Amino acid sequence: MKISKSQRNNIIFLAIILIMIIPQTRQPIQVFLQKGLAMFSPSIVDKEDRVTLTDYNWQLIDEHGARYDFNEAKSKVVFINFWATWCPPCIAEMPSMEKLYQDYKDDVVFLFVSSEQQNVISKFKEKNVYDFLVHASITVNPAELETSAIPRTFVIDQQGNIVIDKTGAADWDSDKVRGLLDQLLKLE
Repeated sequence: MKISKSQRNNIIFLAIILIMIIPQTRQPIQVFLQKGLAMFSPSIVDKEDRVTLTDYNWQLIDEHGARYDFNEAKSKVVFINFWATWCPPCIAEMPSMEKLYQDYKDDVVFLFVSSEQQNVISKFKEKNVYDFLVHASITVNPAELETSAIPRTFVIDQQGNIVIDKTGAADWDSDKVRGLLDQLLKLE
């Protein structure tokens, strides 16, 4: 029995649909596809379009139980990422964020914010060998940092201007982002 070209295409299409439906294969495929999309650097907000953060009254708690008052981030370069372990675009961009974190953690305030249970986050970090601290909000985040979709990432300069506001996956370890952080840190 010979299979026609259209029958072969239908079989391939059906196989792809089945792979996407089966829970065990869905997330790895989605992460793989998101990694392709995450190869691009985020856009820098034009100076005239930048929003300035006016409210630093935000309380967080890290994975070790230490409280963090966002007021401590005033006059510093800040990198904030809202994410979750079940989110394929979040998972896709995490390796580039970890690299950026390792190189800039002494100069930039990094806040990785998730509302998930701590044991889930710990397992995810351990499995992927990530060193960054994860925080949870205790109080409502500032209105300028409101998010309804994840991942959402903000880079804020020393004056409180939101220089990057990116929803979706991106390459955070790019020359463009590193150049921006270097430029912002020189202004300190």
